Amino acid sequence: MADETGIPQTLRAIRSSMDLTQVQLADRLGVSFATVNRWEGGTSKPQRAAMASIAALAAEAGVEPDTASESTSVPVTRVRGRRSSATPSTKSMEQMLWDAACSIRGEKDASKFKDYLLPLLFLKRLSDVFDDEIDRLAEEYGDRDIALEIAEGDHSLLRFYLPPEARWVAISQRTPYAWPPDDRGRPTTPRDVGEHLTKAVRAVVRFNPSLSGVIDIVDFAAERNGERDINPAKLRGVVEQFSDPRYRLGLADVQPDFLGRAYEFLLRKFAEGSGQSAGEFFTPTEVGFLMARILRPRPGETVHDYASGSGGLLIKQQLVARELDPTGKVPLKMFGQELQAESYAVSRMNTIIHDMDVDLRRGDTILNPKFRDKGGALQRFDIVVANPMWNQPLSPDVLTDDPFERFGKAGGVTSGKGDWPWLQHTLGVMNDGARAAVVLDPGAVSRGSGSKNEDKERAIRRWFVDRDLIEGVILLPENLFYNTSAAGVIVFLSRRKPAARKDKVLLLNASKRFVKGKPKNHMSDDDVAGVVATYLGGVDVEGEMAVVDRSEIVAADYNLMPTLWVKHVDDRVHREIEDILADIAIQRQLAIDADRTLAQMLARS
Repeated sequence: MADETGIPQTLRAIRSSMDLTQVQLADRLGVSFATVNRWEGGTSKPQRAAMASIAALAAEAGVEPDTASESTSVPVTRVRGRRSSATPSTKSMEQMLWDAACSIRGEKDASKFKDYLLPLLFLKRLSDVFDDEIDRLAEEYGDRDIALEIAEGDHSLLRFYLPPEARWVAISQRTPYAWPPDDRGRPTTPRDVGEHLTKAVRAVVRFNPSLSGVIDIVDFAAERNGERDINPAKLRGVVEQFSDPRYRLGLADVQPDFLGRAYEFLLRKFAEGSGQSAGEFFTPTEVGFLMARILRPRPGETVHDYASGSGGLLIKQQLVARELDPTGKVPLKMFGQELQAESYAVSRMNTIIHDMDVDLRRGDTILNPKFRDKGGALQRFDIVVANPMWNQPLSPDVLTDDPFERFGKAGGVTSGKGDWPWLQHTLGVMNDGARAAVVLDPGAVSRGSGSKNEDKERAIRRWFVDRDLIEGVILLPENLFYNTSAAGVIVFLSRRKPAARKDKVLLLNASKRFVKGKPKNHMSDDDVAGVVATYLGGVDVEGEMAVVDRSEIVAADYNLMPTLWVKHVDDRVHREIEDILADIAIQRQLAIDADRTLAQMLARS
């Protein structure tokens, strides 16, 4: 086996020889751009199936064997004859997942069936990875049975140890499992697949306590009024769909980021079906990437999401950090807090599936922020991202009595809508050079402006603007989010603006950058790239962005709504009134002539 530099050198040599970008190389190898980034950066290594593809492409490119030594020296056969499945396309994986969801949809509405399907998907991933790791040990020790015996004796050799009853071959009944009797000699064999799955996930948690509250969030055999919540026959059908060898989810079959895309597709589909509740845990993928590409995270930076939901915003930060620095070996240090137990479980699964290490904690961020330093003060971060609940009603008493002094000293305490308290908390957890992006209801940036009466939201907004803490505001298109048809805005904060942006605010109107869809619109890759380029460019763009002096914001009574400052260029043709009237006169004369001709024809008849 070659040293760690073998694969990065091989991939660069292939790209150089074939004049390929990383994106093009990823397409040739059937993996994602982020995966090639990691391989070239040396932060991860291809598995056996991928090594074979690299070796074949190296031969096609004419790369010398010594350069590709690591690829070409590895045999491509799998241990004990296991057949390697072709890497599935994103579309086929997504279709499989959605077909599985639809097969039980009649039993559970959209907001509920994810509770069953996501842990099942996660268990399948854990099982396939377990098998891959046993294969790795078998290569080292020469025999799979010996490898299993060694793993049974030392679970630390594996990422997650799965007991025999929780392995997919037992769940799918490909390999019979003999259930031992309990302590009193009574049989423990489950009646059906539902009971088997519940026993399996509980057994996984016993051996992997870190997965408690993550994989065991549902009882697959739960009953109400004497009837199963989910029919065992339908559940068996889902297990069979997941057992299709085309959809194997091991290390050699799909990369973590690939599975993450399919996983996010499933979250999006759930969100489409479940309406209001979905917005609590899902931020549209393109919005997450938009935020990350503007914030431009750097290796080793700390990133915090205090309303982390599914964990998607944190994941996007890490993926973009890898894009920006493919050779960087220092990951982001990510921290998330989430109140809802279901969303917390989803975020744990999502980050593990993405193979990312995130410190996730449960709790109410306003009442009990979990991340604190040794002195009990709020921990501060380099980057803060969040999509908190919009217009959340918060008690003024809670904000007034805050032990961390996040509100009263940062513009005052508001009542009613909680958008600005979220930004006040954001500021409280930003370190001296930090930057942040928070998604809010669009009314947050304009409410109270122009009013003769004192408005508490406007007062907080004034405090932020007067201290030059607001870097910019982006107005998003309507109907992107699943809990509202409102447009949404992203508010960017900065504690250390570049010199060129001091005392200025970037106001970008991206409301027209979307692709019409049902039931929700979305932003294309080109839409996102265009918005990012415009914002980072930092100059006026007619019809899209205005760079506004702080003094002008003050004169406008602290109204930060981009539509006030940026009017879309009207693509209709404007003409002089005289020309329009002349055309109308011509049309009138033509109509008179037509009437006269018609009257003459009727008179002759």
